Amino acid sequence: MTELPVACTLSQRELDERRAGLLTELRRYRQEARWLSDGVALRFPSGPSVIAVLAEFVRLESQCCPFLRFQLIVEPGGGPVWLELSGPAGTRNFLAGEFEPTGAPTIADG
Repeated sequence: MTELPVACTLSQRELDERRAGLLTELRRYRQEARWLSDGVALRFPSGPSVIAVLAEFVRLESQCCPFLRFQLIVEPGGGPVWLELSGPAGTRNFLAGEFEPTGAPTIADG
């Protein structure tokens, strides 16, 4: 498989709109970020509204950032929901610009 470039295909205007809307909503729900060697794992509370936001995020981001790998983990018994974003070399740095700490606990991991 050909390695895809670590780049977003959105225009600056589209990216600004995404940041003001969906990414802001994601940050509001986010409880923790754990940095991985090739990306980030984000923890969210359980609940249908959070899962709906995460599903929409994955749907949209998989179109404009085709290099990203998404893994959504819903823990049993009402436990947290984890969204892991990873990819080729450079992905972690790319994601750091969008998912830096904003009051939520962050754990560096590698």
